[in-house]
Amino acid sequence: MAEVINVIGGGLAGVEAAWQAAELGVKVRLFEMRPVLQTPAHRTDKLAEIVCSNSLKTDEPGSAPYLLKEELRRGGSLVMEAAAATRVPAGAALSVDRIKFAEYITERIEQHPNIEIVREEVRSLSEPGAIATGSSVNVADKNPVATAPGSDITIIATGPLTSDALTADIMRFTGDDQLYFYDAIAPIVAADSIDMSIAFKAARYGKGGDDYINCPMSKEQYETFFNALTEAKSVPLKRFEETHWFESCLPIEEIARRGVDTLRFGPMKPVGLPDPKTGEEAYACVQLRQENLMADAYGLVGFQNHLRYGEQERVLRLIPGLENAEFLQFGQIHRNTFINSPKILNETLATKSNPNLFFAGQITGVEGYVESVATGWLAGRNAVNTLNGKPMITAPQTSAIGALCRYVSNVETKNFQPVNITFGLLEPLPPELRKKYRKKRERHSFQVERALKDWDAWLENVCR
Repeated sequence: MAEVINVIGGGLAGVEAAWQAAELGVKVRLFEMRPVLQTPAHRTDKLAEIVCSNSLKTDEPGSAPYLLKEELRRGGSLVMEAAAATRVPAGAALSVDRIKFAEYITERIEQHPNIEIVREEVRSLSEPGAIATGSSVNVADKNPVATAPGSDITIIATGPLTSDALTADIMRFTGDDQLYFYDAIAPIVAADSIDMSIAFKAARYGKGGDDYINCPMSKEQYETFFNALTEAKSVPLKRFEETHWFESCLPIEEIARRGVDTLRFGPMKPVGLPDPKTGEEAYACVQLRQENLMADAYGLVGFQNHLRYGEQERVLRLIPGLENAEFLQFGQIHRNTFINSPKILNETLATKSNPNLFFAGQITGVEGYVESVATGWLAGRNAVNTLNGKPMITAPQTSAIGALCRYVSNVETKNFQPVNITFGLLEPLPPELRKKYRKKRERHSFQVERALKDWDAWLENVCR
């Protein structure tokens, strides 16, 4: 029987999987290819580096994202521990200082006696024992399903930025053309370059006090910005003939092309943000969220884009208050790869053809930081069960983690697409309870309470 679990990828899912397995007393070898091989989006060699928004979405009780976070917190999640330790003000959202967050997790992983970090690119998942030796030789010509009994147990958590070599081998394993979508990163500006005589601090509807910086726009200013944005030149996408965007993370220029008012009802909505100078809501409003504990950097909320850098600087400086903005990071684009999980995975996140091989994170078709963590949490625990000859576990059907794993393994669709956690994924209420809880807020509150009750009982009876 194998004595080690291999985790490929040091992102959010990978570190969570490694931590869960190590905490259960199993030796883990965590492979991370950076800095030997960098990705188009990462900047450091730290584990769990966040490359897009620094927000882990809302943590407001009664919401589906809150439920997912709370399940992980109660399950001893390392990532949730790090998020609490490095949290920055962001209203009802859970946002982190991305640098301190990655440093916190890297330090915790490095100090764990059961985890060895291997800084190498893994180019293949197909040769039994190849990963266990830390070899980066390409053995992709071997049969990817022929994993010998007792060989190493492996979790693939390489995320949407999987290296080309490993992506090619995963494609051979799945038998499918790779699935992908394009994702974009939002710009960050220096706090002291924002004109606070124009901008003001507030959170939408007063939730969180003065957690955001807001740049109000008049109708005339908005129209000037809109026209400049839609006419700006984008970075060409050369690799694929067809462009697939994730709907929850559309670039602002793509949103604008859907209509002149789409931005005002999306990332630039002024609702709940009255300008203290006038007492009224502006025609449009741009929000900036604190990026770090020093509060010297702010990211433009919802302003991910793939414009040329010079065009970004020109267009974004049309936003009132950002006329002299110093850009610490420009928006950029990267490709996210994922597998056709309903064909490949069981609800345990083990592959259907090989119970010793697991997938976790965004590569499974979940979208979002916490969603990735959740699949890593379950994959890590099931890898340990497999190692110890115990039955694998599935999360409660009423839980958020159970809903995500059920979706990626069982959804019936000819066009499998990534998904965030929503109440639409949770087990629906029976007719008698829908009749009892007529208001949506009441139904959602009940679903959260029921899920956490079931989750606690499951943790106590199954996972302890």
